[in-house]
Amino acid sequence: MKYIVALDQGTTSSRAVVFDGKGRMVASHNIEFAQIYPHPGWVEHRPQDILDSQIASLKRAVEKAGIDVADIEAVGITNQRETTLLWDRATGAPLGNAIVWQCRRTAPLVERLKQDGLGNLLRDRTGLVPDAYFSGTKLQWMLESIPGARERAERGELCFGTVDSFLAWNLTAGHVHVTDATNASRTMLYNIYAQRWDDDLLRAMDIPEALLPEVVDSSKVVGMLDKAILGREIPLAAMAGDQHAALFGQGCFTQGMCKNTYGTGCFVLMNTGESPVHSTHNLITTIGWRMDGKPVYALEGSVFVGGAVVQWLRDELKLVQSAAETEPVALEVPDNGGVYFVPAFTGLGAPHWDMYSRGTLVGLTRGANRAHIVRAALESIAYQSVDVIEAMESDAGIDTVALRVDGGASANNFLMQFQADVMNAQVIRPTVIETTAMGAAMLAGRAVGLWNDRDLKGLQAVDRAFTPGMDEKQRNTLLHHWHRAVERSKGWAEGNEE
Repeated sequence: MKYIVALDQGTTSSRAVVFDGKGRMVASHNIEFAQIYPHPGWVEHRPQDILDSQIASLKRAVEKAGIDVADIEAVGITNQRETTLLWDRATGAPLGNAIVWQCRRTAPLVERLKQDGLGNLLRDRTGLVPDAYFSGTKLQWMLESIPGARERAERGELCFGTVDSFLAWNLTAGHVHVTDATNASRTMLYNIYAQRWDDDLLRAMDIPEALLPEVVDSSKVVGMLDKAILGREIPLAAMAGDQHAALFGQGCFTQGMCKNTYGTGCFVLMNTGESPVHSTHNLITTIGWRMDGKPVYALEGSVFVGGAVVQWLRDELKLVQSAAETEPVALEVPDNGGVYFVPAFTGLGAPHWDMYSRGTLVGLTRGANRAHIVRAALESIAYQSVDVIEAMESDAGIDTVALRVDGGASANNFLMQFQADVMNAQVIRPTVIETTAMGAAMLAGRAVGLWNDRDLKGLQAVDRAFTPGMDEKQRNTLLHHWHRAVERSKGWAEGNEE
């Protein structure tokens, strides 16, 4: 049996997962590392913590699997996106902590770009909205704030990278300085249409091109794992940002296929095929993956409050004692009894984009009880996801073929069935829920010839498929009242001092 190891470097932990030649998960190991908050709104990681935890989790996962290292065909990387690092090209020493994607310190630099009239240019070249979330202004801040950094960068002495680049550099003992197209597409520096670093955006942020990595395919052998790590060299054969790897790992190979990760919020991505789709609903246009030099594009949208609404029911309202309890409670009633809950705790994202919306519970009558409220909260997760998916369908002119699901709340059968009903499409939950790692493994296995494209389509074992069973009149009525509830939540905090 041959094996692939996926390195899943996340925001709070590093994980390694061993898959066998049939795509089955054999073993995994996870190691958490420190989060650093030097100032309000700032988030950092120590680069050595990222590297040490990832190497240690790799070694431990292989040990747990009890396999011969000689049988590992390849290693793939998937990573937290947008987190930014800068290091010395000669020594590999970082010039400071990594600036994490959550960090808001560069908001003034983003405002400067907008004031300079670069918002539309940035959107037109990168598919992104100008935001401190992305890597470009983080790198700009480092070059402006670290003494001598810009001069050294111009002389070619420094390397910039997102986490995939940093790992690839260190895992190959400094032999490769690369990033893949998905991670490049999250920097605000990469032209996703021309497939190259954009000179105008580099100039706008005063970033020397000499420190940028080479952009490679998501499925490609880029170098060899340093022999000192596992005792033999192993091809490093895949790199992809986490949500992109999940899209691939869910088998969303066909135009119109979507995946939804039900975490604290919900990340929805749709495969839009070989042609990028410009969004009119403030969705993000991004690269889903790139293979054989050809990009597959995607639309991305997020729901601010997904699984977090279940935490709120449990921790704040005390209506349930566990997330698992929400399903039987919701099924105590035949329907929502006219109760709708809009969990706009921090405003509404796509397609509404109202930062002043607030959580709203409407339709209460004397007969409304705990079960109605719990049910309405679960239904709100599905309604919000439908709003994003319908925005994607409108932008792309594509009807959703199927929704592949993962994340904690995807275990809730009531929610998954309701999701299928209100979007009128099949919802597919895989057996392997580590879809991010699965995607990295599939990309790596393809690069070394373990799997071909036909094989990849057969690797996603289905745990359960949920088929829509709701009639059109009922579905339209529910969505109509949901949108009425959303309208009542909008603008609530506008003018309030918060």
